Amino acid sequence: MHEIILIIVLLAILFDVSNGWNDSANAIATVVSTRVLSPFQAVVMAASMNILGAFVSTEVAKTIGEGVVSPAAVTNTVVVAALLTSFLWNGVLTRLGLPISCSHALIGALMGASVAYGGAEILNFPGLKKIFFSLLISPAIGVLLGYVVMKLLLKFFGAHSPGFLNKYFGRFQLISSAFMAFSHGSNDAQKAMGIVTLALVSDGLLTSMEVPFWVILTCAMAMGLGTAMGGWRVIKTLGVNMLKLEPIHGFAAETTAAMTIIVSSHYGLPVSTTHVIATSIMGVGATKRFSAVRWGLAGKIVMAWVFTLPICFLMGWLVAELLLHL
Repeated sequence: MHEIILIIVLLAILFDVSNGWNDSANAIATVVSTRVLSPFQAVVMAASMNILGAFVSTEVAKTIGEGVVSPAAVTNTVVVAALLTSFLWNGVLTRLGLPISCSHALIGALMGASVAYGGAEILNFPGLKKIFFSLLISPAIGVLLGYVVMKLLLKFFGAHSPGFLNKYFGRFQLISSAFMAFSHGSNDAQKAMGIVTLALVSDGLLTSMEVPFWVILTCAMAMGLGTAMGGWRVIKTLGVNMLKLEPIHGFAAETTAAMTIIVSSHYGLPVSTTHVIATSIMGVGATKRFSAVRWGLAGKIVMAWVFTLPICFLMGWLVAELLLHL
């Protein structure tokens, strides 16, 4: 195996670890904040379900590998620049306690690095249109479905006492949080798979975008490891600071987000699991009263989302320019 491929695999592992580290909040923020599971129990469950979810399909990996730029149009230096950039961005924002879109970071960095190498004309604009559509529409679906599902739950169960709701929806939340972790693995773990496979095809080691088993296994385990590390600052931001959650709210948010993500994975649509769960929480919170959601904090989260892709595009371009001229 070429040395550059080994570097790419190592960077992909680091990216997936940082992805899981930031996104562990997506699966367990609500179940920890509602005290249904202890933090330790939650991360073990989430890491296990992340790994299982990564084996569901490789449709998202193929979309990432071919949808941004053609494998024949780039070199592995471009892939190194994209992975290095997105890994650094994920790590810094996780340390700051901000839930970000690791998908936006990776796609933006890959676009910037590709443009540095071959100009904007090598980008796959039809593929990017599909990717951006799924990234933009999924948060809107999260808000809407979160609101609707929570309204339905309140209609059928709202007359029961808080003690009854906490007892039974605490049990249901065990299922919904596991489903959320599984769906997270089914979408996010595939993004690094797609990048590694892109590098293998670009280097001539593969002839098609069929993801090798060892790539699936490596990325799945790296994602599980990152999730097991627990991004506690991000978990506090999503599960505590943005909205006071009870088990029924956690169940509604997790179920809504997991359904959205698993359907997207089935159709090969890369979505931001962070965006989906956060907007689902916002939709659920809006059913209590509009002011129940701490919109000031939500605004900071949205700003981090908005700036992730363009900043990573610029960083990817700069890193690629540096590497290409060494």
